[in-house]
Amino acid sequence: MLNNKRQSLFVKVSLWAIGGLLGGLIGSMAAVLLTEAIKQTLNIASRLGTVWLLLLPLVGVTLAVLVLFGLGKGQPVQTLAPREATASGRWGSLMNWYSFPHDIARADLTGDVVNASGVEERFPWNLAPLRALAILSTVGLGASMGTESPAAHIGVATGAWLGNTNPALLQLGRPLAIGGGAASVSALMGIPLVGSFFMFELSERRQVPLTPERVAAMLAGGLVGWGINVAFKLQLIRLVVPKVPPADLWDTVGATLFIGVIAGTITALTGEAIYWARGLRNRPAIRLLIGGLGMLFLAIVIGQVATPAAAFGPGGSAIVWAQNIETTPYHLLAVALLRAASTIAAVLAGGCGGVFVPFLAIGDLSGRVFATTFGVPGDLAGAAGAAAGIAGGYRLPLTAVAMVLGVGGPEAAKLTCLATVVVAALSGLVAARLANQLSSSLRKMSCQKPPSEN
Repeated sequence: MLNNKRQSLFVKVSLWAIGGLLGGLIGSMAAVLLTEAIKQTLNIASRLGTVWLLLLPLVGVTLAVLVLFGLGKGQPVQTLAPREATASGRWGSLMNWYSFPHDIARADLTGDVVNASGVEERFPWNLAPLRALAILSTVGLGASMGTESPAAHIGVATGAWLGNTNPALLQLGRPLAIGGGAASVSALMGIPLVGSFFMFELSERRQVPLTPERVAAMLAGGLVGWGINVAFKLQLIRLVVPKVPPADLWDTVGATLFIGVIAGTITALTGEAIYWARGLRNRPAIRLLIGGLGMLFLAIVIGQVATPAAAFGPGGSAIVWAQNIETTPYHLLAVALLRAASTIAAVLAGGCGGVFVPFLAIGDLSGRVFATTFGVPGDLAGAAGAAAGIAGGYRLPLTAVAMVLGVGGPEAAKLTCLATVVVAALSGLVAARLANQLSSSLRKMSCQKPPSEN
C-alpha cells in the first residue's frame, strides 16, 4: 500500500513537472517576445528629445486606457474573489476576448495571478491580448511601470490557454499555467529560483497549500525560463552586481539598518498607495486626467532635480544617472521619492504594467543615499536597496533572497544584502500596518456625522 502511494505521488509529480516544463517553454517565449518589443520601443523613444520624454509616457497610458476601457467592456472593481473565465466553443466567442468581468481592475496584472492561485487553469487567458497591447503602450512609451508582472501575467495566460484549448493537455492546465508564470519571470531575470519563488509567494497570498506537485511545476518552470535566458543570451532587466565587499563591520551594520528601513518603508508605502489607486472607482477619464497631470508634473520635476532621462521608463535610466553622476544624498532621496510618486500617478491614470522594476529602482536610489555616509560602495548600497525594495514594497522576501544569491558578488556583499532584505521586510510590514490603521481611522472619522446645531 505504501509503495503504491509513493508510486502514485511520483507519477503526479512527474506529470506536473512535465506540464511546468511545457508551459514554461511556451509561456516564457511569449513573455520574452513581448518584453523584447517593449525594450526596442523604449530604446527608440529614449533617443528622442526632452519634450518627447515628457509627453510619451502620458501618450502611452492614454492608449492603454483606450484599449482597456474602449475595446474592453465591463465595470472594473478590484477584488480577489475566485472566478472562472468562460468560453463557448474552442476559442470562445469574440466578446470573451475583450469583455472584462465586473470584478477586476483591468489594469491590475498581479491581481489576476493572485486571484487564480490554486485554480490557475481558470486564469482569464482570453483577455491577455488586450492586456498585452496595453502593456506595450504603457511600458514601451516610458511610463514608470515595469515588465515583471506583465511577464508573469502573459506566462500564466499562455499556459492556461494551452490547457484549455488542447483536449490532450486539459488535465495539465494548472501546471502549464504555473510553469508559464515561473518561467517568464526567470527568463527576464536570468535567475531560475526568482521565478519559482515569485509564483510561490503570490500563491501564499491566497494561502494555497504547497504540495509536491506545485513545487515540481514551479521549479521546472523556473529552470526552463533560466534556460531560455541563457540560450538566447537575454539582457532584459539590468541588475546591479556588487563588486567590492564592505570594509568595516560596524559601518556595514549601520548601512544595512538604514537602507533596509528607508527602502522598505518607502516602497511599502508606495505599494499601499498603488493598491488604493487601483481600487478607485472613478470614471476612467477622470482618473486619466488627474493621474496624467501628475505624471507630467513629476516628470518635469525629476528632470530639474536629475535629468529628463531619469524620469523616463521603469527606472533603469535613473539608476544609470545615480551611477554616473556625483550628486548629494538629498538629490538621490528626492529622485527616489519622486519616482515612487510617478509610479503611483501612472497607476492612478490607468497604466498597465508592473511595479517590480520600479521598486528595484526606488530601492537602489534609496540605498545609495547612505553609501557615502557609511563608506559603503555605491554598487553594494544600490544592490542592497534594490533587494530591500522587493522585500519591503512587493512583500516578496524569498524572491529578494533568490535574486541576491543569483546576482552574485563577494560573500560579504551578499550577506549585507541578505541582512538588508530581513530589515526591509520587517520595516515594510510595520509601515504597511501603520498606513492601513491610519487609513481606517480616517475613514471612520469621515463617516461620523457632525452633531446638529440647535
